Amino acid sequence: MRVISGKYKGKVLEGFNIKGTRPTMDRVKESMFASIQNYLKDAICLDLFAGSGSLGIEALSNGAKKCYFVDNNSVAIDKIKRNTLEIDNKEIIKSDCFKALLDFKDKVKFDIILLDPPYHDNLLNRVLEKITEYDLLNENGIIVCELEEDVLDTKLTLLKEKKYGSKKVKIFTQK
Repeated sequence: MRVISGKYKGKVLEGFNIKGTRPTMDRVKESMFASIQNYLKDAICLDLFAGSGSLGIEALSNGAKKCYFVDNNSVAIDKIKRNTLEIDNKEIIKSDCFKALLDFKDKVKFDIILLDPPYHDNLLNRVLEKITEYDLLNENGIIVCELEEDVLDTKLTLLKEKKYGSKKVKIFTQK
């Protein structure tokens, strides 16, 4: 696993093998970031379910101003810390996703929220609901979701959708 573009291009990232997790494939990540490149400059990002931190690091590598990395797994938090040693403008938080979202309420709004939860935990609908309820997205902000099963029920506006084998990437906004 590596950073595919930007300031940290080529940086090798440490991964891990935890049941229910999988890294975003390079070709998916490359296409995903090509789709959101116009949103990245000076963006405040949230990498929820951060895992190794790959998506948030890619955002920082491509011009994001700051990234909050959130995961509830100690192994993942350790990997994020190791993968972001020389990277500034980050905050690493060990927390349950719903507690973290509540903690951000009235404190931080995001330009980009990256969501790549464990596929079989069926968390996306509830997470999208809380992001909207807590008003965590800036006016022109986007939410990027990587998912396997298309079972989303949201009032958010779909901007773009792309399929990669059994995986999909959907980009939403509040408009």
